[in-house]
Order: sequence, then structure tokens, then C-alpha cells
Amino acid sequence: MKQIYIYVMDTLADWEIGYITAELHSRRFFKDNAPEIAIQTVSYTPHSITTMGGLKVTPDCKLDSMIVDENTVLILPGSDTWHQPEHQAVLQYAQQILNANGTVAAICGATLALATSNMLNSRNHTSNGPGFLDMFATNYTGQSFYQDQPVVRDNNLITAGSTDALLWSKAILETLDVFRNDTLALWYTFFNEGNPNTFYDLMETLPSKGH
Repeated sequence: MKQIYIYVMDTLADWEIGYITAELHSRRFFKDNAPEIAIQTVSYTPHSITTMGGLKVTPDCKLDSMIVDENTVLILPGSDTWHQPEHQAVLQYAQQILNANGTVAAICGATLALATSNMLNSRNHTSNGPGFLDMFATNYTGQSFYQDQPVVRDNNLITAGSTDALLWSKAILETLDVFRNDTLALWYTFFNEGNPNTFYDLMETLPSKGH
């Protein structure tokens, strides 16, 4: 079973995790033989946090109850508060997860947090554009590993820029192997282009259609 943790914090960028949380929770496009998954929100605090959109989210668990192994997936959204010291703990867990061959997926400000914690100095990665990490992470030395792409996967690390939540979600879904390949391709095309005919094609790939 894949244990998925979604880190929640004040000023969390709601839209960046919207695609992935909706699909993992609803399982509406999962294939018949999709791996088992469990999803929990996790934080440094047991108290509710307030997202950038004003939503109140009460974490399911605290960091010290996390399972850390090759089946762990940690999703780190963007936020305006990554610089605050209380988030150092989750970054330490992120390193432990990577060391255990688990998966870490970071977007927007979370990539800066990883860079500040020296996790991007020897791994291929992306962020909010060339120069962004240099500007804000003074100890960042991973320039030669930076790729000016919307989303970059380096084995079990997935990084993305602030405007690429859909493609980032696609990469996470692909890693989890919960969609058929044709379902995933059509899912991305539909939400990227909005053509209703693509949605009908997407529905035809689902188990209920007998394929």
C-alpha cells in the first residue's frame, strides 16, 4: 500500500493540490487493479490551518506519526510561509523519505524549501523559473541540475513550478500507477484543453465500460 501524506500549512496554495487531492480521494478514474493507497493530511501542528483561499483544514496526523519507507509519498504544496522555522521538521522527513526510496513531490515555494535544505544540490529539478532559487536560497549550489521545464522527475523526486499543478499532478498519478496509461493521457488532455469530446473518450477507458 502507498501511504500518501499531504502537508498542510497556513497560506497553503489551494489550487496547486486541487487536481491530485480530488483524484486520489474520489478514485473516479482509477483502473481495476490500481494499487491500494491511503491518504492523510499531515502537519507540524494538530490544530487547523488556514489555506490561502481561507479554508480551514484540520490535519489527520502530526509529523511524528508518519511512516517512512519506500511506499511513502509526501506531497508538499506551495505556501507563503515556507521560510518559517516550524516547517524545518517536514523537510527533515522529506530527506528521510528520499533516502528510503519513497517519493517527494514539491511545487512552487516547496521547491525553494527543498533548495534551502540542500536537497536539490545533486538532483535534477525545476522551480519557478531560472534564477528563482538562486535569488532566495543563498546556500543553493544545484544550478547545473536545474532544468527549465514545467515538471522534472528525478527518480523519486518530482518538482514543478507554480503554474504547472496539472502536469505535476499527472506526474504524481503516473508514479502511483493508479490510472491506465490511456486514461491518464486523456485525463491530462481534457483538463488542459477542455474539449468535451476528450471527456467522452476518457470515460470510455474506465473499467465500467468493460475495457
